[in-house]
This record gives sequence, structure tokens and C-alpha cells, in this order.
Amino acid sequence: MTDLPAPVQVPLMLLSRLRGAFDTAVASLAERCAAGGTQVDAALFDKYQVEAYELAWTCADLLAAETYLREVAPQAAAVEAALAAVFAVDAISASLPRLETVYLALGLDLGALRAMSAAPEWAALRQASGTGEALAAAGARLVRHANEGGQTWAVVPLDEPLQMARASFHRFAMDVVAPQAAAIHRHDLTVPEPLIDSLRQMGVFGLSIPERLGGIAPDDRDDTQMMVVVTEALSEGSLGAAGSLITRPEILSRALLVGGTLAQQQHWLPKIAAGQPLCAIAITEPDAGSDVASLQLKASPVPGGWRLDGAKTWCTFAGKAGLLMVLARTDADRNLGYKGLSVLLVEKPPTEAHAFDHQQSDGGRLRGRAIPTIGYRGMHSYEVSFEAWFVPDDHVIGEATGLGKGFYFTMAGMMGGRLQTAARACGVMWAALRAALAYSADRQVFGAPLNKYPLTLAKLARMAARLAACRHLTYAIARVMDSGGGRVEASLVKLLACRSAEWLTREALQLHGGMGYAEETDVSRYFVDARVLSIFEGAEETLALKVIARGLVEAALSHP
Repeated sequence: MTDLPAPVQVPLMLLSRLRGAFDTAVASLAERCAAGGTQVDAALFDKYQVEAYELAWTCADLLAAETYLREVAPQAAAVEAALAAVFAVDAISASLPRLETVYLALGLDLGALRAMSAAPEWAALRQASGTGEALAAAGARLVRHANEGGQTWAVVPLDEPLQMARASFHRFAMDVVAPQAAAIHRHDLTVPEPLIDSLRQMGVFGLSIPERLGGIAPDDRDDTQMMVVVTEALSEGSLGAAGSLITRPEILSRALLVGGTLAQQQHWLPKIAAGQPLCAIAITEPDAGSDVASLQLKASPVPGGWRLDGAKTWCTFAGKAGLLMVLARTDADRNLGYKGLSVLLVEKPPTEAHAFDHQQSDGGRLRGRAIPTIGYRGMHSYEVSFEAWFVPDDHVIGEATGLGKGFYFTMAGMMGGRLQTAARACGVMWAALRAALAYSADRQVFGAPLNKYPLTLAKLARMAARLAACRHLTYAIARVMDSGGGRVEASLVKLLACRSAEWLTREALQLHGGMGYAEETDVSRYFVDARVLSIFEGAEETLALKVIARGLVEAALSHP
């Protein structure tokens, strides 16, 4: 660590100490949840849900702070180094009491945590980067850079093709998407076909599909970074009108690439890449939520295929979509849990209406109704009901060999979808922060611009620091995924970035005062849009407990 620039050495040293205390807590929890064995006992694990939840959040904060500091180390004299230290103070300040709570519950010695809380290095870091004066200074530097039209913070190194893609899609988002976003939101419209057609021509629906199958991804590897670049840029223009259009083809494409037959891949992937048809994902059910193992939508075998009976909910874009990815129970034995699930591809006529009712010639019926929501408008989320709806055998992903494997295919798709959701959160945060910077420069309060006051500057500094930390972590995990890993990390950054977007847009709205609460102001849309991010693609509680914390515990048991 001594070869790192001085401004990042101290926070990284403190984070290293905290990481050791975190590892101790995970190891202790693992021991309690395995009851002397090497496998996690679900009932024992559930007894410690609160502690597991706190450890998941601690893991997210630590990894984000560590990643941010290491990536800005080469430019430690820039404004970004100051913001990285600001985030490190926030991360450590949040993690210490969380770990203390966990230590108390697990009966661990608090000595190490108390020693760190009293460490002179921690006091010095807070003095340098966490006081009102320090935060205001960081905010003033941020404002100065914004006024000069430069950006030397939240900068992620990108190769030339990624830089060109970001510039192109950001320009499209600002010039084409953003001018339509307010009307789509306020009038609860469906994303206009001309906008979708422009995105078709730009190839966004084929970002995860190899070139040999009609997409734009390389044939020999994933290009998750490109997906993140495009998603983030479009989401800055609008989450509901552009940034989320890629998620559904991302999930379905990955599921087909993992589990589909060659014939299915060759038939469906070129169509999905072309955006014809558009896709929707039907997983959640009214009584199951994020508990995938409890799904009950019934797929009964009939000559030549399957008959679907039951309901799905929160099926985003189900109206406009011509193809639904439906996770259904193909094995009547509910004791099998997630092992009795398969993925069926359901074709339907697309519509821009907020309700639909389709019938098959043999009497099958598929109905849907858009659920009114406070935000995330444009695509609409539907309640969908199936009544004796027929699906051919060759529309089961993997066909006969795919029966009972639907959970695994879906999770393969969801891993990319969760990272993409982190990128969506970053795009919304960009939009909110830029709005806050602009408004606080123009707004006069008590005879001076709002951004001349220390509290405003402190808020702006902490907002910028959190956005930058989430952005660095999102791109870092995209690189991990391109190397074949990242399952737990994708959930972790989704957890952090989505909650951060909720907090940051709240602060941006607050800085707008009464105007922030007006529907005519864009920042009010950012706020209500951000609120959904912690719910879909895996609610934060489910990700924290069932993916992140459980993954940590399993890793501790396998490598004691």
C-alpha cells in the first residue's frame, strides 16, 4: 500500500482493518448457520436475517470504497481523490455501527471495532474529508469544474469503441429521449414507436447477442461494458422511456444462450436483436414476489405442447411486447420447488393499450392490465392472466432437456439484468446531480446563489462522491462479468447503486425546494423513477439475504 499516493493510503488502510473485522463477522455467522457442518442450514440462516442484511450492506460499502480509491489512485491530486475520500468516510461511518450490531448479536469481542473508532487515523480522515469545511471545499471544487465545463470526477477509463458509444448514445439521450420524457411520464404514455425504431436502428436490442446470431456482441466473449455504457447513457435521458428497454432482451437473450437449443437460438436471437418482437419477462406472481421457488403458474402437458393457467404480475412492457419469457411450473410436484420450473416463450399480439385481451382459436385466453404507478412510466407493468393458453413444445427453452431448469436459465439472465439495473441507477443519478448543480447555481436564496452556501456544497459533494463510487464499481464488475464471474457482485452493486439513486434523487429534489415537488420539474420524475430500482430485478432484501449474505456465508464455509 506504500506505493499508493498519500491521499488514498489512509482510507485504504482503514478499510483494510474494517475488512478484517467484517471477515471475522462473516466467519462467525457461517459457523452458527452450518451447525457444525459445511452446508448452510436455511432455518438457522433465517434466524440471523437482520445480521445477514447488515453484513450485505457492509460488504457493498466496503467494496465500493475500496474500488473507488484504487481506481482514482493514479489521479490522486484531482477532484476525484477528494470525492473518493468523502465516500470512504461515509462508507466507514455506516459500516462501523452495522458491524457493532452484528458483533453484539454474535457475541464477538468489540475490542477491534472500538479501537478503530478511536484510532487517530480515523479521526484524521474525518477531519480531512468529513467535516463541514472539508465537504464544502470538495463541493466548491466540484462546482468550479462544472462551471468550467470540465469533468475530472466519476471518470471511468474506457477504450475508444466504448468512448464513442457513450458519446453517441448520450447525445441521442439528450437530443431525442429527454425532450419526450416529461410528456411520456406526465401523460402516462407508452414509449412512442418512432423512439423504439430509432433504438432498433442503433442496435440496442442486440447488445448481449453474438454477431453470428444477429447481435452486436463479439462471438467469442461477452461485452458487458458496452451494455453498461449504453444503458447508463439512455437512462440519463429517461429511465422509463429508454434506459429500461434493453433489460428484457438482455435477460431473455442470456437465458437462450445458456439453455436454448441451437435451433431456438438461431430462430429467436436474430429477431430479438432486431427488436422484432419486443420482449417482456413474466416471473413475479401475486402471492410469491421474489420467492421464485413458490411460483405456481401451472403449465400442464397437452398434445403438442403445454397449457398455461394462472397469473403473473409486474410484467413490464407486456402490452407492447410480442414475446413473453414466462417462468412456469411444468412439474405438478410442488415439493420440487424451483426444480419444477421451466421457461416458456409465449407469443402474443403487441399493443400500446393499457389493457389487452387475446384469445386463441381453441379457447385459450391471455389478458393484461397496466398497473398504475407513481413513476417508471412509459413501459408500464402489467398484471397478466393465462387461461388454457397453449404454448408449443418447441417454445420451451431447451425443449425436453430444458424442463425443470427454468430457474437456472432465468438466473443466468438476471445476473446481467441486475448489473444493467445498476447502470440504470447511475444514469438516473447523473440526471439528478446535473439538475441539482444547474439549479443551485441559478437559484438565489437570501441574496446569494444557493451553491455558495456550505450546506449546499456539502450535499453536492456527497452526491457526486456516491455517484462516482457506484459508477466505478459498476464498470469494475462489468469487467469481472466479461471474464466469466460476477454473480454475487452483480447483485451487490445493484443493491448499492439502486439505494444510492433513491437517496441522491431525494437530495436533488430537496435542493430544488418547492419546485422540486412540482411535477413539471424533471427532478420530481427522477425521484419517483429511482424509487422502483430497489424493488425490481430482485428486491433489495432478497438480494441482500438470499444472494449476497448467503454467498458470503457459503464462501466462508468452503474456505474456512
